[in-house]
Amino acid sequence: MSQQSQPRTEWIEETVSTNEDARLRAEAGERGPLWIAARRQSGGRGRRGRTWEGLDGNLFATGLYTMAPSPGRAAQLSFIAALAVASVCDKAGIDDRRTKLKWPNDVLVDGAKTAGILLESGSTPGGDLWLAVGIGVNLVASPKDMPQSVTHLSANGGHVDRETALIQLAENFDDWRSRWLRDGFGVIRDAWLSRAYGLGERCIARLADETLEGQFADLGPDGALRLDLDGGGRRYISAGEVFFPSSDL
Repeated sequence: MSQQSQPRTEWIEETVSTNEDARLRAEAGERGPLWIAARRQSGGRGRRGRTWEGLDGNLFATGLYTMAPSPGRAAQLSFIAALAVASVCDKAGIDDRRTKLKWPNDVLVDGAKTAGILLESGSTPGGDLWLAVGIGVNLVASPKDMPQSVTHLSANGGHVDRETALIQLAENFDDWRSRWLRDGFGVIRDAWLSRAYGLGERCIARLADETLEGQFADLGPDGALRLDLDGGGRRYISAGEVFFPSSDL
């Protein structure tokens, strides 16, 4: 796969969803790399159809990329996105030991969610795969009455305006993506594990048709979570939600 040019960035005053904007652009022939950001977003989406609340001053952005069809490989970009967001947190002045990455696609500061990632994909008119890497980062505000602990960077001593954060995010993502293209997923896996939340701890994995309990032991070579089951044995989980009883996440 040949390396693409540096990403462009574009601001929209108001939109329903930057992921939806990216989809429409891709279906119209845009190949990217292109990062679309909105100053106001009214219908941001999270995983499993959840809403990502568009609070003023936060960053709502989607990176549009194109690659040869390979959904399993494309899913690895969620780990790249998490590392890119973690770098934004670092540059905002938050000690890197406080920022952790929760499988499959959350970024936490002191155990509270400050960013979420949603990948969506489809076929381009030419038969390649378009990827919308949707990222929401709580820079200055976080929603109330959430079922989990949430926070924002300003509440933790982190300071960055959203225009700067978008540039950093695009550059960080492209840097990690270049390493992935050059060296494979192993380098991404190792970097992600160095900041993994709950590694070695007991957790509950809720899948589409079953619930499993055990220890978050490792990541597989493709990014699947390795769960060492309470009753013995091992499972690799590619899709699902993971909760840690010690933190109720």
